[in-house]
Order: sequence, then structure tokens, then C-alpha cells
Amino acid sequence: MDNIQSAILSRFTNAVPTPIRLRDLIRQIRAARTAADERAVVQKECAYIRSTFREEDNVWRCRNVAKLLYIHMLGYPAHFGQLECLKLIASNRYTDKRIGYLGAMLLLDERQDVHLLITNSLKNDLNNSQQFVVGLALCCLGAICSSEMSRDLLGEVERLMKSSNSYIKKKAALCAARIIRKLPELTEMFLPVSKSFLSEKNHGCLITGITLITEMCDNNVDALIYFKKFVHNLVRILKNLIMAGYSPEHDVSGVSDPFLQVKILRLLRILGRNDEVTSEIMNDILAQVATNTESSKNVGNAILYETVISIMEIKSESGLRVLGINILGRFLLNTDKNIRFVALTTLLKTVHADYNAVQRHRTTIVECLKDPDVTIRKKAMELCFALINDNNIKTMSKELILFLEKSDTEFRAICSSNLCICAEKYAPDPKWHIDTVIKILNTTGNYVRDDVVGLLIELISSSDSLHDYTVCQLWLQLSGDLVSKQPLVQVSMWTIGEFADLLVQSSRSEAVNGETITPLEIVEKCDEIISSLHITLVTKEYTLNTLTKLSVRFPDQAAHVKEIVDVFGCSHSIELQQRSVEFATLFSRYDQLRPSVLEKMPQMERSERRADGEADNSPEIERPNELSNNGDSSSHLITGQTSSSALLDLLDMSPSHDMNPSLTDTKINPAAANDVLDLLGSLDSDPAPPPPPTQPKATIDQSTKVNHLNNLDSIFGSNSLPPTMNQQSANIIPIANTNGTSLNSMNDILLNGPDPSLKSTENHIPSITAYEKNGLRIEFNFEKSSENPLLTTISLSATNSNPFPFEDFLFKAAVPKSFQLQLLPPSSTNIPENGKGSISQLIKVINPNRTQLRMRLQLAYKQNGQSVLEQADVTNFPKQTWQ
Repeated sequence: MDNIQSAILSRFTNAVPTPIRLRDLIRQIRAARTAADERAVVQKECAYIRSTFREEDNVWRCRNVAKLLYIHMLGYPAHFGQLECLKLIASNRYTDKRIGYLGAMLLLDERQDVHLLITNSLKNDLNNSQQFVVGLALCCLGAICSSEMSRDLLGEVERLMKSSNSYIKKKAALCAARIIRKLPELTEMFLPVSKSFLSEKNHGCLITGITLITEMCDNNVDALIYFKKFVHNLVRILKNLIMAGYSPEHDVSGVSDPFLQVKILRLLRILGRNDEVTSEIMNDILAQVATNTESSKNVGNAILYETVISIMEIKSESGLRVLGINILGRFLLNTDKNIRFVALTTLLKTVHADYNAVQRHRTTIVECLKDPDVTIRKKAMELCFALINDNNIKTMSKELILFLEKSDTEFRAICSSNLCICAEKYAPDPKWHIDTVIKILNTTGNYVRDDVVGLLIELISSSDSLHDYTVCQLWLQLSGDLVSKQPLVQVSMWTIGEFADLLVQSSRSEAVNGETITPLEIVEKCDEIISSLHITLVTKEYTLNTLTKLSVRFPDQAAHVKEIVDVFGCSHSIELQQRSVEFATLFSRYDQLRPSVLEKMPQMERSERRADGEADNSPEIERPNELSNNGDSSSHLITGQTSSSALLDLLDMSPSHDMNPSLTDTKINPAAANDVLDLLGSLDSDPAPPPPPTQPKATIDQSTKVNHLNNLDSIFGSNSLPPTMNQQSANIIPIANTNGTSLNSMNDILLNGPDPSLKSTENHIPSITAYEKNGLRIEFNFEKSSENPLLTTISLSATNSNPFPFEDFLFKAAVPKSFQLQLLPPSSTNIPENGKGSISQLIKVINPNRTQLRMRLQLAYKQNGQSVLEQADVTNFPKQTWQ
């Protein structure tokens, strides 16, 4: 008896204690008052779970893995439970399998070796007689399938898609969709069985089947062509949903099966994109959905939104497009802020589809500028800029200036810059243009971007007849709080420095409200501004330049001006100190040259702005990185020695380094454009006479340099650019002086051709295929210049063998630093389908060192609405191109 009692006591003493339940662990963690207390609870439980795993405890494995998954959801490491999940999957109990598969989906991925061990268990469970076990296996396979696992279990999934059990069938369809997303080349395996889903009566099978077909059409062109013949079936299903309803249990707020309707609409727009015949079939049903769907409920608005998107993406009729935009107009009147935001976003995307139809809702869009929601105001502002044209520029400018007065600070810089660009583009006359920009500067204050100051100075300089009017208007602005509107003060100082004599002549006139303006008042106003402690350094630099110019405009004030200028010779700012000392030198040593040095600047030529048709309605105008290039989003001019070197260093295409696989599109503010002239030397075909040798460089107003690029095309031996040059500027990468050749001698080569001793080669150069992938083929044909053997002209020809066109095609190229490259505009941005046409583009390359040419290509285009970005290196150029 004692031995028996001892054995029983020993057994209970060595037994593993019962683990706490998941709900108890959750209570303990939630009861922790600090993060440290929570970590202590988790660490203690993880230590216990590890010990039970080491002891191969089969009784409580399921409970411990469940707790481990909860710990994983909280963000703590739980990778040590991966093998335990596999053991639970291999169990015969359904409860163990359920937790095991859940753990596998959360803890495993295809990057881990343990992932491969689950394949056999999945295959066994896919052949299980219980539908719920098969469903667990299909869910897990769809969540964590790798390429190898998908190929191994492809046959099982296809077999289950033909099952008579709707529960298994719909899960198999969803699993197949995940496999196709992972491996699009396996689409053909599912084509025959997928079409049977369109005739399904079960709601779950039908909606999962359409999901599978949508995934197939998105990833495979052959599948897209195959399913276009089933558009009639989809139209019939959608019509039955509208008229009769699919089944009462799928009715939501009086709308029959909205989820299925949305799925069908998404599939229809994929099938009808860029296809007039297919689009014609679905025009009627889209009109019925748009007119028969109840818009008072949110579920109806969701269907209407999908309908509008489908209308805009297919080749629909113009009346149907107007109907879609009118639906979005009704959304703008909805009290729900989410619906209004969706409407504004969609209108911004579809404004090109029917510009006039969107214009009809301009009043409602402008009202959205007053909405209390900041996101709605932002979208409304972007859409307003997209709607500005010659007819409504005055009205829209007034509304946007009112918006500026009450807008948040983060909107002011972008809004003011966009307004100035639109005013310059659509201004009815220069006077209105100047008044509007002054009003913008006055309203926006210090939040104005630097480019706006330069644009206004350029405008004032080029408007000869308005100099006296402008200087008077800007003089009137120099009152009140000047600290809060310093960009306007900068423009005023530049204008007064140039035309102060006209300001005095306008004294007591209506232009200055009858004020008496004397030279002394002007000088004292400048002294007041430059002496203020709250004025920025840039404004003081403008004012110091203005004071120096006033000594010439008003000779009787020269002594007074010199006293003010001399004060800043001891300024803490090195820039002000240097300018003051150099200006003081003008007053003393070179006083006889001062009038000629400080005479009025020549009239600035207006920079060419974006003039293509698409830019008129472009919603992209609000983007700061595009506006930094004077609103020209199509012009990517890489200028400046530092900027170009940075780009080439990024590409790493110098001969002494391996090519870097990354390629970045660099946009530089045109304010740095003058650096190109410093780098390449003077490229003017008709250069201006040099300034007097004794002219101090500090007398030039650095802040008002004219950013005019010379005709760089003369470098490449061409006198004119193609007509498409007004749509896309040439991409220039300046020469980097890496071979010891002086820039002046390099400039002589570019302008005057090479040395006559260099023998030109006129041999025929064979063409090459530079790129061929996904149906896109790019060929290079070469031609050597007879006048300049260092110049090679490459004729690019791009064709498309796919059944769908490539849209928004953009070709970019980069070469090593020792070369110079110029990309001329392409003949088109759309490549027709099935090789029916091609686009061409000229590339000019100068090879000063006659070294082997290498080029890195970046290709961007849209196929079926999806953006594609490819990159390739070309190293097989014929020897004749560099010999």
C-alpha cells in the first residue's frame, strides 16, 4: 500500500502543470499598468511555452500555440513556434489543424526553409474527405504559397475548382487567384474551368469566379482576349441584378447584391479598356446602372462611383461621359464629407475625359474651397487650377485669392505659385497680370515661393509701357507691416531701383493717390527697410542694390546713399559686408564709371511657358516639383555642374565604375540654369559684347539674373528643333571635364567642329536592337556627322507587338560623364498595338575621347492602365559609333 501511494504521489509531483487559458493570458496582459509589466507577463509565458515545446507536450500544444499567436499579434517574437504549427497541421484533430493552419499563415512566409515542409501536409489535406479540412488547406495555400509550392499543388487546386461542393469550389477559386497573382504564366491552366463560374447560380461561387477572372485579365493579355467574348454574359448578369435581384439574402439597404455589382463593374472596365467594340456592348448597361441605382444610400453611391470609373476608363459615348460627370456633380452636393472628397478626387482624375462637362460644375467646386474639412479644400484647390482657362481666368483668380486670404499656411506657397503661373498663361493683358500678381504677393505674404518673385520681376521688365504704373503701385505697397510681406518688398525694391525716376515724375498724380514723392523720401524709405532688425538678409540685399542704383537715378542723393552703404561695411553678414565694400569702391575709386555700371538693366525676355494643349487642363499643376520648372512638367532640363554631376554619380556610369542599377529622374529649379553656361562656356550663336573689364562683379543684382538658356541645339549641328519641341524640351546632360581637356577647347569642338586633322568616318553603321521585352522592341539606327566626326545621331524606333497600345511612353537615357547626350522630343507618346505603327526619337551623342559608348535606358509607359517602369543597359554599340 505504501508503494502504491508513493508511486501515485511521485506521478502527480512530476506532472506538467496545466497551462493557463488564452482568455486568462489576455486578462493578465490587459491588467498590466506599464509596458514593463506587460513585457514581464509575456516573457514569463513565452518561457513556459518553450519549456512545454521542449518536453514534447502533446496535450496542451494547441492551447500554447494559440497563446503564442496572440503574443505575435502584440508584436513580440514568436518564431520559435513555427515547427509546432507544422505538428498541429499533421494532427488528425480538426481543432488542432485549425490552430496549426492559422499559425502557419501568421508565422511562416516563403523566405523561410520551414515553409517547404508544409507542402506534403497541404497536399494530404486537399484530398481530405471533410470539406472544412480542405477549406483550411486552401486558405493557407492562398495566403503563403510560394512559386514552388504553387506549381506542386496546381493540379489539386484545379481539381477542386471543378468540385460540386460550392464551399470548396469558391475557396479553390480564391486560392487560384492568389496563385495567378504570384505566377501569371500559370493562367492558361485555369482558363477552361474559369468560364464555368459565369454560369454559376450560387452567389459565393459567382463572385469568387469573377474575382478570379479579374485577376487573370489583369495579369495576362491572352486571358483578357479570351474573356472578351463573355462580355454579353456579364452584361446579362448585371442586368438581372438591377431588374430582378439575385437573391433576397444578398440585398443591402434595398440594393440587390452590391458587392457582386461592384465586382462585375470592375471586370467590365478592364475588358472594355481601349476596345471600342467591347465598350459598345456595355454602354447600355452602364447607363441603366447609373440611372436606376438609388443614390440616397451609401451602398448605392458605392455602385455609382464604380460605374463612373468604368464609364471614364472605357471607350464610352460622349453622352455617357457627361452622365458620369453629372453623377460626380451630385456627389459634391452630398452632406457626407467622404462622398464629396471621393467626387473631387475622381473629377481631378477624369477632367481630361470631358473638360467642358466638368466646367459646368465649376461653381460647386469653388464652393468646396470654403469647406471646413482641410482635405476637401485641398482637392478643390487642385481641381480649380485644372479648370482655369482663358475665359474664366479673372473669375477663378478672384475666388482663389479669397481662398488664399483664409487658407492654411501649408496651402499658400503652392496656391500662390500656381496662381502666378495660370495668370501668366491666360492673362488677358499685362496690366491685369501685374495687378493680380501684386495682389497675390500682398495676400500670401512671406509664404510665397521664390519663383514667384522672379516671375514678377521678369514680367515688369518686359512690360515697357507699364513701368511708370507698376512702380507707383509697388510704392503704395511699402506701407504698414512690411515684415510679413517681404517677397513683395523685394520686388518693390528691384522696381524702384530701376524706375525711381518715373516714380518721382508721377508725383501728385492719381497713380500715387496724389502723394508728393521726392528723391529723399525714396532713399529714406530704403534706409528704413534695410535698417529694420526683422527684415531678412535677402530683402536687405535687394535694398542695398536699390540704394546704390538710386545714387545714379538721383545724383543729388549720392552722398546720402554713400553714407548708408558705408554703414554695412562692418555688417555681421559677409554678403552684405562684401556688397557694401564693393559699392563703396564704386563711389570712390571708380566714380566716373558708376553711372554706366548702374544704368538701367536691358529688358528681360519672357521665358517660354508650357503651351501644349494637354497642359491647359492638367490637374498636375498643383505639384510643387513640377511648378519649380515654371510650370513645365514636360521639360526635364538637368542643369548646373553640381546637379548634373550628382545625377551621373547616382547613375555611376563613369568608365572606371560599374553601372549602378538605380536610375532617378532629377528635376532642378530653373534658377540654377545659368550654371550651364558657366560649365559649357558661352553657347550663344550671337554673343553679347563683354562688360567693361573694370566693372565690379558685385554691382550685378544677383537676385534678378535672367534665367535664359542659350540655344543648346547649336551644339549638335542643328539649327532648329522639331515641331514637337513645344511639348517636350530636350534633356541635356552637360559634359563633365574628366579627361583633362579644358572646357574652352571642348566648347570649340562643340561650336566649330573638331580639328581638321581628325579624319571623319562615313562607313555604314549596322543597326542594333537595344531593348526587347514584353512586346516592346526598340531599335537604334546610327548616322555619323560628316561635319563633326565626334557627333553620332541615333534614330530610335519603338514598336509594340501586344494587342493593346502603350500610352504615355517616356524614354530616358544616361551616358558616362565623358560624353554629351541630347534627347530630342519623340514623334508621339503612344505606341500602336500589334505593330501597326511605331514612334521615333532622335538621340545625339558627342564622344570627345572616342571611347566605347555605353548607355543606360529607362522606359516608362502605361499598359491597360497599369504603369510599367523598365531599365536596361546597352553595351553592344558598333565600333563605328566611337571610332
